[in-house]
Amino acid sequence: MVAPGAVAAVTALALALAGCSSSSSSSSAQASSPSVGSSGTKQASSAPGAQPGGENQLQDAYQKVIADVLPSVVQITTGDSLGSGIVYDDKGDIVTNAHVVGTATTFTVTLANSTKSLDATLVASYPDSDLAVIKLSNSPGGLKPASFGDSGKVQLGQITLAMGSPLGLSGSVTQGIVSATGRTVSEPRGGSSPGATIGNMVQTSAAINPGNSGGALVNLDSQVIGINTLAATEPQTNGAAAPGIGFAIPASTITSITDQLIKQGKVTNSGRAALGITARTSFNQQFQPAGAVIVTVSQGGPAASAGLQAGDVITKIGDSAVDSLNALTTALASLTPGTKVTVTYTRDGNGKTADVTLGTLESTS
Repeated sequence: MVAPGAVAAVTALALALAGCSSSSSSSSAQASSPSVGSSGTKQASSAPGAQPGGENQLQDAYQKVIADVLPSVVQITTGDSLGSGIVYDDKGDIVTNAHVVGTATTFTVTLANSTKSLDATLVASYPDSDLAVIKLSNSPGGLKPASFGDSGKVQLGQITLAMGSPLGLSGSVTQGIVSATGRTVSEPRGGSSPGATIGNMVQTSAAINPGNSGGALVNLDSQVIGINTLAATEPQTNGAAAPGIGFAIPASTITSITDQLIKQGKVTNSGRAALGITARTSFNQQFQPAGAVIVTVSQGGPAASAGLQAGDVITKIGDSAVDSLNALTTALASLTPGTKVTVTYTRDGNGKTADVTLGTLESTS
């Protein structure tokens, strides 16, 4: 299935999941030019033109990265839809997006260096961070696990290559740069996606298309720095792709969540900030969104400890205005557990503030 349409705006753009592409779409015309990659530690002298033969050196670097990493990128098929994944270890564990696996528990996987389909089953999924792990039923010899980079070393302007199976074209690579870091992005809700809001994402200009989700965003040190997840679309053009704006979940989130899913079958430490409440969008008398009203407060949680109550309407987290539940989720996604923030809210029509030390979002696995 082609990823659902756009809902979350980023600089007036909407977002579409780059997840499942109809396998029948593989006949669509699509360039498979070299992609994905960001140089985490390369010096400026590696840039083209920095020295004689620099352009050839950069081409050689691209080809080396592709030879190193592409064997670790797989195609995942569920029924008549498909996405991508990354070999995580030599035991047959493969990490991908939760929206790629959806509600399925069995899959077929095609390795980059083979046309033979392999059976796989679901290990566990964590939709809150849009990550999941599947495992090959009979892991073949010679699996090549990917190497994951340091998210803290990803910098603006580093070269990236995106690897995966866009529109069913397995083993495709596109190239670009890191356009921004630290993006907080909300996925479109619908189909196989619960509409997760994910913080600290890597923005890249490498082309990301349906079927690329779950694939690798790679730097010039042959390290995975992210999992390709979302592409921007333009609402003014009926959801047409906005070229050069894609988003990837960072390596630090991937390894943290994946290790927990493999070892425990669930996530016990999400690394995501939480208030310890359930809430919904509050509307004013003109039926316009006007905040996030607290429905329940977890006993002993951060909000309860700060004196917040059911019925309070949150209008600001720190300096971030909150006019809806989505805005509250987005504000929290950009923060970390243990952070102390000022929550602005109204109670019985009166404005109030409370200092809250954020907790950790509990697993919904």
